Amino acid sequence: MPDAPAMPAGAGLGLRRSLMGALQAADPAAVDFFEVAPENWIGVGGRLKRQFHQVVADRPLLFHGLSLDIGGPDPLDRELITRIGALMRELKVPVYSEHLSFCGAGGHLYDLLPIPFTQEAVDWVAGRVRQVQDMLGAPLVLENASYYAQPWQDMSEVEFIAAVASESGCELLLDVNNVYVNSINHGYDPRDFIASLPLDRVRYLHVAGHYDEAPDLKVDTHGADVIDPVWALLADTYALTGPLPTLLERDFNFPPLGQLLAQVDRIRQLQVAAQSAGEALRA
Repeated sequence: MPDAPAMPAGAGLGLRRSLMGALQAADPAAVDFFEVAPENWIGVGGRLKRQFHQVVADRPLLFHGLSLDIGGPDPLDRELITRIGALMRELKVPVYSEHLSFCGAGGHLYDLLPIPFTQEAVDWVAGRVRQVQDMLGAPLVLENASYYAQPWQDMSEVEFIAAVASESGCELLLDVNNVYVNSINHGYDPRDFIASLPLDRVRYLHVAGHYDEAPDLKVDTHGADVIDPVWALLADTYALTGPLPTLLERDFNFPPLGQLLAQVDRIRQLQVAAQSAGEALRA
């Protein structure tokens, strides 16, 4: 079998269709890798496909799915998984990540909803993860999700994530903004939360902006700039994990591309600082 594609390093950007024109004219060195939702590109052809291939031709690409429904009660969509696997091989994509949540029950719900933090849910999710991994021939990477109400909780959020990872063998996508949002909404220390995760399972990171509904209610929107407390939490995370690959997510309300690229560069600056700090400690 051919070697698996290498995981990218550095600072990446979520590739949205409305950004592609501007990115074609931008300096390729400004973004180290891109991430897309594979569902949005399966079966796409014509001019849009050609433009997509031009943008991603010289940089690594990761997949971050929206509709796997890993925690839901409906049967897994095996056709979707097969098509994602085929597109991964075609585009030489090293990672397929998804959300540790559910989005279907008798049909697609078009939202990412929280899974009960119970051992029964751990067993259910882990079994479905193993099915996906068997089909892909690679670990599934699961993202800690933002949520606003919890249907049932026999264990903490961090215990639930760790148990799913342990039972399934999956890897983790650590979304630093989601940790910050949940820490405000549910009243815990975000640094303690991150330190308690099985950090050896973390493959890469996300960072994003959110909406302040109230002082004690933050909504994960991906429609605003990253705020200073989240940048600080990202720096603290690097102190624990090292400068793992990190992606800036922005889904709407786009500023000029230069402003987005400045945030990508801020990720890179924090990574360089973390790398230097780590080398100083080892010296």
